[in-house]
Order: sequence, then structure tokens, then C-alpha cells
Amino acid sequence: MSTGTVVLVGTVLFAVGCSTGGTGLRDGGPARTESVAKTGAPSSAPADHDAGTATALVPQASGKPAAKVDPIALIKADPKISAETKRDLKPCSGKEYPVDVSYGKVTGGPEVDIVVNVLSCADALGRGSFVYRAEGASYENVFSDEQPPVYAEIDRGDLVVTKPVYGKSDALSYPSGEDLITYRWNGERFTEQDRVHTDYSNVVDGGTLPAPAVSPKN
Repeated sequence: MSTGTVVLVGTVLFAVGCSTGGTGLRDGGPARTESVAKTGAPSSAPADHDAGTATALVPQASGKPAAKVDPIALIKADPKISAETKRDLKPCSGKEYPVDVSYGKVTGGPEVDIVVNVLSCADALGRGSFVYRAEGASYENVFSDEQPPVYAEIDRGDLVVTKPVYGKSDALSYPSGEDLITYRWNGERFTEQDRVHTDYSNVVDGGTLPAPAVSPKN
């Protein structure tokens, strides 16, 4: 097995959605498909994070998973993800993790790919983005970006990564700009196809508004 492959075992864990904000999936539908996943290993087959196994259902030949995967188990078992990201990935409250999960075709294979975005609890900023490709009875990490803020989406078969750009005095809610990077699968890996940088105006959306006109005194 390659170091980037996360082994699956036969028990299913379901990821339940919650409603936090985000940029979201561009292929129609809500921004957060599985926002803030609730996870918990069943007593009959607990997820073995230390041994590198993640609990999920083996993909079906139809290209649609019969059930949702456990994104927390995938991340914890993934040798390509840093120890810092794994250590910081904790529930925001109860068993609710700050994780968004999207299912769609982005690597051109017969099975559905999985895009996982790890967010921060306090401000919902993207802490890391990862893409998993089905490889038989396992999922392999084929894309990782752990340089926050970052958020990955599926856009008409391409992988689109959004990176807000902040100046020294910018508030988290009002970045100075944004980088939009489009990646395409070439059969072996993602390669950058396009990059668009946008500078936001500083006179709207929380920026400095021009001073009002003052009539001269007589």
C-alpha cells in the first residue's frame, strides 16, 4: 500500500450535516454538503485511527457511494496530513466537527471522489483542504493544501481552490483580495490550469467609506 492510501473497513459511519457558513460546492446545491460532521465509531467495529484505517463503505460500481464516509476517520488515518492538523481537529461542541464534505467527480474515475474541508470553530475559516480518490476498497489522498485560509470545491469536473488574501490591518471578515486557483486531474495528479487574483474595493463591505460632502459655511 502507498503511504497516501487510507484503508477502508466494512462498517459504515454516517456524516450528519449542520449549518455553518462557507463558500461551497459550485455544481448546484448548497455550499456545505456535510457541514460539521457528527462521527462516532460503532461498538462492533471501532475506527482504528492509530493503525491507519478509516471506517467507510467501499465505493459502488455505479459511481455513487451507497452511504457517506466518515471524514474524521479518513483524516486521522491519513499519513499525508500533518500531525498539527490532526491534533487541532476537535469537536466544536459535543460530537460536531468543523468539517465540510462534498461528493462528486473530479479525478475522472468511475467512482465518486470526496472533497474534505477542515474549518476553524471560531470563524469557520478553512484550515485545510483534501481530495480523496477511490482506489478499490480504499481512498487515496490525491490533493492536500494545509496553508490556511483555504477552501476547495468541485466546479464542473475541476477542483477550484479559494484563498482569501489578508493585509496587515484586515479583519477576518474583510480580506483585501482573493486567489481563485483551478486544478485539473491529468490522470495521475492535479495540475494548475488557471489562477485569478481579485483585489477587493476598500470602500464597500466594511472598508473605509469616503467622507461625506460638507457644504461651505457662508
